[in-house]
Amino acid sequence: MKRIKEDDRMTKITMKEIAEFAGVGKSTVSRYFNGGYVKEETRLRIEAVCREYHYQPNSVAKTLKARHSYQIGVITPSIDSRTSARVLTALDEQLRLSGYTPLLINTNHNEIRELSSLESFSRMNVEGIILLATQITPEHERILHKLRLPVIVLAQEMADVVTITLNDYEAGREVGQRIGQTHHQAVCLLGVSETDKAVGITRKQGILDGLQETGVSLIDFLETDFSFETTRQVVREYLKTHRPDCLICATDNLAMAAFKELHSAGLRIPQDVSLVGFGGYDVSEVLTPALTTVRFDYELEGRTAAELILELIAGNPVESVKIGYTLIEGESVIER
Repeated sequence: MKRIKEDDRMTKITMKEIAEFAGVGKSTVSRYFNGGYVKEETRLRIEAVCREYHYQPNSVAKTLKARHSYQIGVITPSIDSRTSARVLTALDEQLRLSGYTPLLINTNHNEIRELSSLESFSRMNVEGIILLATQITPEHERILHKLRLPVIVLAQEMADVVTITLNDYEAGREVGQRIGQTHHQAVCLLGVSETDKAVGITRKQGILDGLQETGVSLIDFLETDFSFETTRQVVREYLKTHRPDCLICATDNLAMAAFKELHSAGLRIPQDVSLVGFGGYDVSEVLTPALTTVRFDYELEGRTAAELILELIAGNPVESVKIGYTLIEGESVIER
C-alpha cells in the first residue's frame, strides 16, 4: 500500500487517489463502494485509506450501493440428497461471508419448475443465479442465454455459460481400469438415464473405456433413477437371472441400494460380488465392508460457485472450472 503523505490528509481525495494509496485498481474501489465483492485483504486496505482521510462516499455512490440486493438466486433439484446438501451448505457459508444471501428454490427434479424458476429469478431483484442442473435441454439453453444476469451452472457442461463440473470421465475411466486390473470379467454397470449428461453419458463412457482398455468385454448395463427404492427393485430383478462378479454403481446411493439387495440375495461382498460407487459419502465408510468409491469435493464445488458468481457480478472475467476427485480404496473390491 502506498504511503500517505501528511499534507495529503488536508485535502479531499478522489476515488482514483484512494485506489493509488490502497494499491488497487479504480474499478476495485468503485466495486467496494457500490457493494460488490472485494477480497478481504483488499477491503481492509481501502478502509484504512478511508479512515486516514475521513472519507465518506458521496450521495451518488450511496444511491448506487442501494441498488444492490445482496441476494443470489439458487436453484437445486433437491435438498435432501447428500450431494446437494454438501454443495448448498458450502455455497451458503461462502456467500454469507461476502455479505450475500442465497434465495433457494427446490424443484424436486421437476424440469418445468426448474425452467419457471429461472424466469422467476430473472424478474426478481437478485444479482445472479446459480443453477444446480441435472440436465441441460434446448429450453434451458434458450432461457439461460437470454438472461441479463450473471449465471453459474453446476454439474453440467454448457457452451457460452460459466460452468463448474466434476471430472466425471477421468473418474469413471480410473474405476473401470481398477476393476479390469483386478481381473473381474462379468461386470454390471448400474447407471442412470442419458438425460443427465454428466452421470448418464460422460461418467458412463469413462467407466466403459476403462473396462475395455483393461480387457473386460462382458459388460451389462442396468438403468435406474437416482432413488434408493427404485434401484433396489432394478437390482433385485437383475439378480434373479444374472451373477456378475462386480457391480459398478454411478453413485453411492445406488451402491447402497445394491449393497442391500446383494445381502438379501445371500451374496457376499466382495467374495461373490465386488461393489464400487461414486460420491465419497461419509455413510459409505460405515458399511461393512467399507465401500470402494470415488470421492468428489462437493464442498469445494459450492465454495467455488459462490466465489465465481461474485466475480461475475463484479464484472470480472471468469472461466469454467472442473473439480477433481480421489479414488478411495475400501474393502468392497477383491482381486479375482
